[in-house]
Amino acid sequence: MRVLVVGGGGREHALCWALKRDTPDADLFAAPGNPGTAQLGTNLDIHVTAMDDLVQAVRRHHIDFTVVGPEAPLAAGLADRLRAAGHPVFGPSQAAARIESSKAFAKDVMGQARIPTAASRSFTALDPALAYLKRHAEPLVVKASGLAGGKGAVVCATRDEAARTVHAMLAGGAFGDAGREVVVEEFLEGEELSVLALTDGEQLVVLPAAQDHKRLGEGDTGPNTGGMGAYCPVSIATDGLLERVRRQVLEPALQELAARGAPYQGVLYAGLMLAADGTPYVLEFNCRFGDPETQALVPVLPGITAHLRDIALGAWKPREAILSASRAAVATVLAAPGYPDTPRLGGAIVVPRDLEPGTLAFQAGTARDADGTLRVAGGRVLTVTGLGDTVAAAREQSTRGCELIGFDGKAYRRDIGWRQIRRTTERAGAP
Repeated sequence: MRVLVVGGGGREHALCWALKRDTPDADLFAAPGNPGTAQLGTNLDIHVTAMDDLVQAVRRHHIDFTVVGPEAPLAAGLADRLRAAGHPVFGPSQAAARIESSKAFAKDVMGQARIPTAASRSFTALDPALAYLKRHAEPLVVKASGLAGGKGAVVCATRDEAARTVHAMLAGGAFGDAGREVVVEEFLEGEELSVLALTDGEQLVVLPAAQDHKRLGEGDTGPNTGGMGAYCPVSIATDGLLERVRRQVLEPALQELAARGAPYQGVLYAGLMLAADGTPYVLEFNCRFGDPETQALVPVLPGITAHLRDIALGAWKPREAILSASRAAVATVLAAPGYPDTPRLGGAIVVPRDLEPGTLAFQAGTARDADGTLRVAGGRVLTVTGLGDTVAAAREQSTRGCELIGFDGKAYRRDIGWRQIRRTTERAGAP
């Protein structure tokens, strides 16, 4: 089996690691990959949206199937190009990937499919948006409709703040093309969950829920980031809740997309807000594996890559409706100094040759210089995943790994999974 993973972040390193774990004899390729994927296979110096080069590489290297990691190539139609050339691929078409590449489109899908979500309006012109804001309840949320690297949602405490945000997007080009259309929606309170499902467009297998930590600082403080860590499993995400998400969110979304001529194949990610009454409201859909959720999920789901292969090859016959995590996992992101605003790059990274058993280091913003030294090359540098029998034990494992990996000014949170650990502590102390 010869497999290509498109992408070069921690998610793609984790997917390559899982493919090698599940199929040790597989020949792996990553485009463009990173120094971590280079230890597992062959890196190809091809950008993720270089469509012609990627299709040629699949043909040249006799790739059996391709896994597309990031959203940008999916939104640009890479899966369509590969399928048109007769190459199996795991990932949705460009039309189906609009579920992420256009939040306005996703809201319309949810409305038609009666999927629980925050009330919203979409705007492409400034004056109507500002007029709408004047009578909107506070707080509220303003989102760039397009792809904004996970940073396009702004929670605004006041209408004035929302007006400034909308002006910055529509008139000031704050998010470039991604902000040419904005979505204004009501603010929802509750606990966020990431629920991912594998699908061939008809069948559906739900993965264990994970919980992402977007804020830079401990206690969920500081600026929003692409994600500072994730953990699984999440005890409030019972099989009953996941079945409800299947019935009320995932299946209706797939049916609506199919009705629009955009059948969905790949992984469908629902970012949820769990309200006090237990209703799962959709905050967003993503058309790919999450980062850093993937670094927490795939280590505790042995055999998951067989599902990706069979879906890509059109031979999927799943036996389970919900996959269960074999252990607990906590994935902690090590970030560069100055992240997320102006990360300082170039520092040397020291990763111990042998981390403790139960600790994995997935590379993301790294590069090797001419002398072979590993250096900081991006805002999120590595993800350190700890495994354990409980989330608390997994976090201890992850934190020890973060302490052992060295580079100047490294930043990371020591409280990933704090909600789950607090729940467990409160249950243990209950009479």
